[in-house]
Amino acid sequence: MFPRPPRSYAPTAEEAAAWADTLVRHRLLHAAVSLPTGQWFVQKTPGAPVRVLGGPAELLELAAHIQHHTRTKRNRIR
Repeated sequence: MFPRPPRSYAPTAEEAAAWADTLVRHRLLHAAVSLPTGQWFVQKTPGAPVRVLGGPAELLELAAHIQHHTRTKRNRIR
């Protein structure tokens, strides 16, 4: 796998919210809730433990990981 180039800007709360909404809507996460501190609570399935993410950058890292895993899995099936 090729390393991703570094971002030229820090992820914003709005960008993280858009990704969180997309992941929940497509049922790739059960829940993603932003906190006033900038942290995020995320839960993969209803019975899974809640993870605390430090901010928008960590949520986007999670989204990238999920996207990579989904694409890799899809390519293996073909």
